[in-house]
Amino acid sequence: MPTVRKLLVAPLILLMMLTSPAFADQRHAVDPSQLAAAVDQHVAKQDADRAALREALARPEVQTVAAKIGVDLTRATAAVETMAGADLTRAADAARQVNQQFVGGASTVVISTTTIIIVLLLIVLIIVLVK
Repeated sequence: MPTVRKLLVAPLILLMMLTSPAFADQRHAVDPSQLAAAVDQHVAKQDADRAALREALARPEVQTVAAKIGVDLTRATAAVETMAGADLTRAADAARQVNQQFVGGASTVVISTTTIIIVLLLIVLIIVLVK
């Protein structure tokens, strides 16, 4: 039995040593530069989403609504940094709608119920994430 083992082990070791370098130079399925670009794009989108949320939370109209319903905007703003994924995307979309309405002059006219609902949705979403 020991001689059979010796006879099998030596060729097996030799075979493994010869084949390892051959597979080390294989081309990756995804080019590393494409992978890095995709990661950079994802990070840039998240940064833009967080910036939209911070902009909406900094608006005086949002601060007024938050104060009326008793929401601490300091905690809500801090929670923006911890958001990710679908929650961040949904909240950022709502924040962009709020920002767009106010930039379009909605702050000088009566705030529409849609805007109020969006602001409240944004605040509730952030409160849920904080807890």
